[in-house]
Amino acid sequence: MPDPASYFARSYAEARATLREAATAAGLSVDARTHPLRGPEGEELSTDAVWIGPRDARRLLVSISGTHGGEGYCGSGVQCGMLETGRYRDLPADTAVLVVHAINPHGFAWTRRVTEDNVDLNRNFVDFAAPLPDNAGYAELHETICPPRWDQETIEQTFSALMAYAERHSMAALQQAVSGGQYGFDDGLFFGGRQPTWSHRILEDLLRRYGASAKAVAVVDYHTGLGPFGHGERICPHPAGSAARARAEDWYGGDITATDDGTSTSAPLVGTNDVGIARALPQAEVTQIALEYGTQPLFEVINALRGDNWLHAHGDPQGPDAPAIKAEMRRCFYPGTPEWCRMIWDRAVETEDLALAGLKHA
Repeated sequence: MPDPASYFARSYAEARATLREAATAAGLSVDARTHPLRGPEGEELSTDAVWIGPRDARRLLVSISGTHGGEGYCGSGVQCGMLETGRYRDLPADTAVLVVHAINPHGFAWTRRVTEDNVDLNRNFVDFAAPLPDNAGYAELHETICPPRWDQETIEQTFSALMAYAERHSMAALQQAVSGGQYGFDDGLFFGGRQPTWSHRILEDLLRRYGASAKAVAVVDYHTGLGPFGHGERICPHPAGSAARARAEDWYGGDITATDDGTSTSAPLVGTNDVGIARALPQAEVTQIALEYGTQPLFEVINALRGDNWLHAHGDPQGPDAPAIKAEMRRCFYPGTPEWCRMIWDRAVETEDLALAGLKHA
């Protein structure tokens, strides 16, 4: 077998081409949903879906990459490797796989975590007809988190202010305020939006189209940026006491975490995509995890996001400040070393094998 590091691309365009070539070589068709905007090199952007298995399968594994744009290198590498190595060739009976590649292609191509409208897709699945969630901590810190200048003096001053907030409230409260999701500042971090994004609509449409026959669905949504370097944390979004949480515990042998009991590296979140996935598949029992791989220390990751936010809100995304800021985004969300890629691959194979085994008994 090739070195797993060879499955991971160096650009969005390369990732997309590799996925499409791997699907074609396996005799599979690609459902391309073309994005209305272009990438930084003028390249076409698309979410590409690949179906493997019987169209009326009762059991379905869904693999999602690129929910958070530039984190897509990780999930894309896994998806391309799974297709290239034929790991989906001999699926259990009555089982299919839906590969959703680069659900947020604009963020992937521009090395951003957010969509083209600065929306965190994994905070965008709230009920927009109801009052939107309030995040008073973020409102207090917005100007500190997203200053209009980005230089060393500003970085140091704002970091001190954030640490002062943590001293007053706790580090967990700071992480919750910054990353839990906010709906009041459309130029800020972790903004959940004011309406469903293009990517939100495409994800639900793909699931409705391909998952209509499924009665049991396992979802693995690939993410990076939290936790120890290369470790894949299986974060379960289903609430404690639910049947879905019990299934996840069973399928993964207890090797899961959750935000509602404090075991996860993630803060509790609002508007996450499991809500939209369940809404799109009302006839199915859905068991979802976010497979979150560690990269760099938390505050280095947050500062990378802050710098990128400044670049797109106040700077020039293709100007002289861009290369260093984008390189830091890559370092914090896609280290891309051979060792890291192998760790990602091994944990992904183990996780998807366990998901398929769980579906067999669903």
